[in-house]
Amino acid sequence: MERTKPKLPVEAVQLYNLFIHGEMDRRAFLDGVQRLAIGGLAASTIIEALMPNYALGQQVSRTDDRIKATYETVPSPQGNGSIKGYLVRPMSADTRSATVTKLPGILVVHENRGLNPHIEDIARRFALANFMAFAPDGLTSLGGFPGDDYKGGQMFARIDGKKMGEDMVAAALWLKARPDCTGKIGATGFCYGGGVANMLAVRLGADLVAAAPFYGSPPATEDVPKIKAAILVHHGELDTRLASTWPAYEQALKTANVAHEGYIYPGAVHGFNCDATPERYNKVAADLAWQRTIDWFNKYVRG
Repeated sequence: MERTKPKLPVEAVQLYNLFIHGEMDRRAFLDGVQRLAIGGLAASTIIEALMPNYALGQQVSRTDDRIKATYETVPSPQGNGSIKGYLVRPMSADTRSATVTKLPGILVVHENRGLNPHIEDIARRFALANFMAFAPDGLTSLGGFPGDDYKGGQMFARIDGKKMGEDMVAAALWLKARPDCTGKIGATGFCYGGGVANMLAVRLGADLVAAAPFYGSPPATEDVPKIKAAILVHHGELDTRLASTWPAYEQALKTANVAHEGYIYPGAVHGFNCDATPERYNKVAADLAWQRTIDWFNKYVRG
């Protein structure tokens, strides 16, 4: 992860977040970057620094011999018919004995770009923490993640959001029902995926044991009493729109007697966990949030 990074104005990161979330088109993004091209930084340098670098952010190789990974297709009759995803287990769980070791499961839900290499890497990280992880691709009905985040975002906007939500429900229940799963599952996700983790907590009730949404939208207050999962919330301090939703969500969780914790990470922006986008990545916040997430799932999903 070590490299010299150009010091970009915070406005550049804000522009990227608007762009990648579909709130600004490519031309407006490029125009905005051009206006920020000051202090010796060329617009092309700013853009290069903002774009994802999946090789830089990879922590666990796709060919790591400690994991076993496959792509699986899950039926989703209430959604888009089916949803494909990336299933990862630690190799040790399948080689200890003649029988397959059952593991607790974690659903890993992407941002609004589909199942990109970074989210697959997150799934592999969970496998090395001795979970089985399934990362579904919400873009399955349009052919899957296209290899480009911007194009993925455009595809994402074309899919019926309600049906994609049903795809995620189907993926979670499929993971829970697998014979190599203990039947206890948790969910995590990032931005869109964080909102999905909260949605699944509402929809699945006792079928979901824990959720750890990263900078995700909270559920409606009136739906919080349906939650039975233990909720761990992560927000960046500078991601003010989403961070500001935490106090009301926290109060609703308290009122509903739902086990919960929530953290606002100082100096962190939206997307602070993504080490594939170095200008958003905050290593201190990301490492702490990850360790809290692993501890949370060990306590509630494995425990």
